[in-house]
Amino acid sequence: MSIPKQIAKHLHDVHFGGNWTTVNLKELLADVSWEQATTQVHGLNSIAALTHHVTYYVVEVAKVMEGASLQAKDEYSWNHPPIASQADWEQLQAKAWANAERFAGLIEQLPERQLNEPFIDEKYGSWYRNLMGIVEHFHYHLGQIAIIKKLVQP
Repeated sequence: MSIPKQIAKHLHDVHFGGNWTTVNLKELLADVSWEQATTQVHGLNSIAALTHHVTYYVVEVAKVMEGASLQAKDEYSWNHPPIASQADWEQLQAKAWANAERFAGLIEQLPERQLNEPFIDEKYGSWYRNLMGIVEHFHYHLGQIAIIKKLVQP
């Protein structure tokens, strides 16, 4: 399997299952209500905010892979749309799943030789570093979501 396909699989698995840690976002969120998703405890981010935050980078780097300029800023990654109902929460999740599939597909198509090239600018490191960084960042916040879920569910 090529390295881009392996990275795409890691990205897919952290969203939908099959990864080494056996934790994935879709299963973790399956029984979380919109009220639980928007609850903040002990000054931590909400599950909804974290879900949007990790998805933000998936969306922004996918745009770059489709030819757009890099517009991502960490401050924007926390600006999620309001979640005022179960429908809003389900819409946020549906977008996460669709964007994960789209991004994994784009990564699979990436020429392997591009992985060592700079991502947009030398200061950001290589494509490989950024793509794997997104997966690592996702796992980091996935752990937070798992802990927050234990705090907000009865």
